[in-house]
Amino acid sequence: MLDTLNDADFERFRKTIYDESGITFSATNRPILDSRIKEILREKKIDSVDEYYKLILSDHEEMKKMLDSVTTNLTRFFRNQPHFDALEKYVIPHVLEEKKKTGDNTVRVWSAGCSTGEEPYTIAMILKRILPPGYKFQVTASDISLKSLMVGQTGFYADNKIDGIPPDYLQQYFTKSAGGYQVNKEIMDCVKFDYHNLKNDSGMRNLDVIFCRNVMIYFDEPAQLVVLNRFWNSMASHSYLFIGHSESLFGMDTKFEFLKTDWACLYQKNI
Repeated sequence: MLDTLNDADFERFRKTIYDESGITFSATNRPILDSRIKEILREKKIDSVDEYYKLILSDHEEMKKMLDSVTTNLTRFFRNQPHFDALEKYVIPHVLEEKKKTGDNTVRVWSAGCSTGEEPYTIAMILKRILPPGYKFQVTASDISLKSLMVGQTGFYADNKIDGIPPDYLQQYFTKSAGGYQVNKEIMDCVKFDYHNLKNDSGMRNLDVIFCRNVMIYFDEPAQLVVLNRFWNSMASHSYLFIGHSESLFGMDTKFEFLKTDWACLYQKNI
């Protein structure tokens, strides 16, 4: 049975993962890739790394499962509260100002790299609460992890997953059941979960807000620029981009403008 990936194995898996998703595995995080490939081989009862590598090249579904297995899916409700404060108190009021000029009554948000759904449901709850009468909203939630998307689609979260949800939100938008909480239908109906590889064009246009937090840290700069340019093309003329608090576009050749609000820093498209 496999002990560790040899240098040649690591290089071909690293290159394939990068080519397929833009996710970069360096020498520093090589042990992560090593352990996850070993786990897959154990689960599939495959003894040969070469056999498994040929399998993912010949079977698109197996390739997607492999990409799912090597990604990290860490999230929680209302993660990084200042971002949601900025969404509520700055971004949405400015978005609505633009909507009044065009007569468009739909706020469009994309949660890219949504993991198990806590982020898009948080966004939906906030919009449900703050949008004035006459406005509606759409939240698209995407990820490369099919397992995570399936969790999000159920809308059920164990008791230990609801930390951080304000009590009034929990009472209004969740129903307690055995072992956890179920997101209410009025919120679930506002979120559409969809498999998407950020390497590809989403096909979405006129988005008002994109959340893509703690995702691009796994990409090198060329891959980041591809993603950012795709975001730019999918966004409305006056729109907003949230990235992770440890991420930055400084020094990168993008069209986005840095925006510092009273609550959090983010980026904007303003043309």
